[in-house]
Amino acid sequence: MIARAEDLPLRTDEDVVRVRQATRQATLDAGFSLVEQTKVVTAASELARNTIIYGRGGDVRLEVLRDGIRAGVKLTFVDQGPGIADVQQALRDGYTTGSGLGLGLGGARRLMSQLDISSRPGEGTTIVAVRWKQ
Repeated sequence: MIARAEDLPLRTDEDVVRVRQATRQATLDAGFSLVEQTKVVTAASELARNTIIYGRGGDVRLEVLRDGIRAGVKLTFVDQGPGIADVQQALRDGYTTGSGLGLGLGGARRLMSQLDISSRPGEGTTIVAVRWKQ
């Protein structure tokens, strides 16, 4: 069940800052520890930057989840960019199409409870990242 939801644009570096702040608040609302908060905010920041740089901008939906006694945070990033030709390759550490270290998607996957990527070349990418409170 969604306890709270917020939609944010991703076009500029300032938008990344807003996503980080909103994600921090969502993790607080879900009762996450400081370590868990840091993991989710780090993943959100990386995925937001990727949406702007590689997806040419998009949007993120931030949700605080409640499932009985479980609490979590769900982030859904959507862009209409060029898409990812090979998702499995993009998840491998060291792979990059830019000038970064190639740790973004794989690192985000390790920081979250689940990370699902749906992408088709020429049609954009949707990334759903969820972290449940430990």
